[in-house]
Amino acid sequence: MTGATDAPPDEQSAQGFVLGPAASVEDGQARGFPGPDGRKIIVVRRNGRLFGWIDSCPHFEGGTPMAWKTDAYLDGTGQYLACHSHGALFDIETGACVLGACLGKSLTPARLYVSQDHQIRLESGQTSREIER
Repeated sequence: MTGATDAPPDEQSAQGFVLGPAASVEDGQARGFPGPDGRKIIVVRRNGRLFGWIDSCPHFEGGTPMAWKTDAYLDGTGQYLACHSHGALFDIETGACVLGACLGKSLTPARLYVSQDHQIRLESGQTSREIER
């Protein structure tokens, strides 16, 4: 699996905060999962790969949640993550703002892996990682 961590099951439990089942995010879909600090983690599946981002638009100081309703993170075309507060669009794979007031800024990545029990888990650290199921 590209970019995935293959830790033994006992290490996976100790190292990764469980976000939810990998099967709960279908291709072309984005979902928000509660993170360990109370902020949501956006998980997007594109072409079989998962991408993780903190649900916080960089346009406002301190960030702001991006969805206008539960799991409404994608724009109308499904090609970009969208901040529905002010219309900014973000590249799903890089998190870079491609349109809007936050050009030059990016979403904060959440490092993910899928464990042997098929759960999406959050690793410590803040480096973007894409993974395959």
